[in-house]
Amino acid sequence: MYLCVNFMTECFNNISESGFSTLLDVLLAGKSPGREGWRLLLAGLDDGQDESLRTLAAEAARKRFGNGIFIRGLVEISSWCGNNCYYCGLRRSNRFASRYRLFQEQILDCCREGARLGFGTFVLQGGEDGEQDEDWIEELVGRLRAEFPGHAITLSVGERDGEVYRRWRDAGADRYLLRHETRNEAHYALLHPREMDGARRRECLRTLKALGYQTGAGMMVGSPGQTWDCLLDDIAFLEELEPEMIGMGPFVPAAHTPFARHPAGSVPLTLRLIALMRLRFPEALIPATTALATLDAHGREAGILAGANVVMPNLSPLAVRGQYSIYDHKASGGSEAAEGLHCLEQDLKKIGYHISYGRGDSPGHGEESSSRTIRYENNVWCEIGTRRRVYLRRGDT
Repeated sequence: MYLCVNFMTECFNNISESGFSTLLDVLLAGKSPGREGWRLLLAGLDDGQDESLRTLAAEAARKRFGNGIFIRGLVEISSWCGNNCYYCGLRRSNRFASRYRLFQEQILDCCREGARLGFGTFVLQGGEDGEQDEDWIEELVGRLRAEFPGHAITLSVGERDGEVYRRWRDAGADRYLLRHETRNEAHYALLHPREMDGARRRECLRTLKALGYQTGAGMMVGSPGQTWDCLLDDIAFLEELEPEMIGMGPFVPAAHTPFARHPAGSVPLTLRLIALMRLRFPEALIPATTALATLDAHGREAGILAGANVVMPNLSPLAVRGQYSIYDHKASGGSEAAEGLHCLEQDLKKIGYHISYGRGDSPGHGEESSSRTIRYENNVWCEIGTRRRVYLRRGDT
């Protein structure tokens, strides 16, 4: 059942310098190179072209965002999850996982400490925990919005109905992270049990976009069974969705899961994807993920030098950080921790960057857009006050 293909064994001839330059020109013109162009850029670069690509992507990020790197204060609110994804250490059937669930006051205390340290965004991330239900999260978001009116609130708590997303948006949530994981249906079925549905997940992302959230999608690089065509499908979906945030990290195996012995994903390929997505989506918020820092001591800095512009230091209580083990040996200390901002600042300074405090919104979004109220009326989502229709596309392609 868990037989996996290593897509890196599928080889392509290197692209010529003239072909490489032509494809870069297409990207810099704000256009898609098409499926075969993407295939060449993903699988056909030599080391020199790879380096040139990352340099160009870093220049593109600096041109749009300067040398500042946005910081998000990450609060991991629960390690309980009702899902049973085959790759995740928090999967429902993992009886070896350490479980915890934060109270609202604990979460507020984490955010208070984050505000004191200078964070302008709080990210609340957790498994799909039935005890922290939609009413509980709505109340929490409302309390956060009341206490921190100028801060951005990001949620990452899985798949929910559109009406629930609307309630959370009305309560004050600004952003939502929901990696689509993989667009390829066969690949999705390999990574998840039958009761989970990739099409539903993608529909959730479309709903979040329609409701005005700054929306984050993304995928694991080198996950079990992934092929070049899977990644091409992922890029096609990102081009359709146009998310404000794109999260790409290498797959890291987790103990006591069906894929515990599968090799980790490729850091160089992850950096290549970050660079390519930076050029394709120049205004996107792209994190240098914790998974990069977990596999490579300098992975976070390498991600920034490939075009990433966000890092997410951990604000969770020290007592539980080690228990949120979605994969093995997850980095959460030093400059990956909120209390290590001085270390982070020094690390960034070494590569010519600095911390950018504040909300760090996607261009075109911000405090003004966070006040929108959207309701479902007459079979369409409408922005109250303007009655502007925000269409949801039903179904999936």
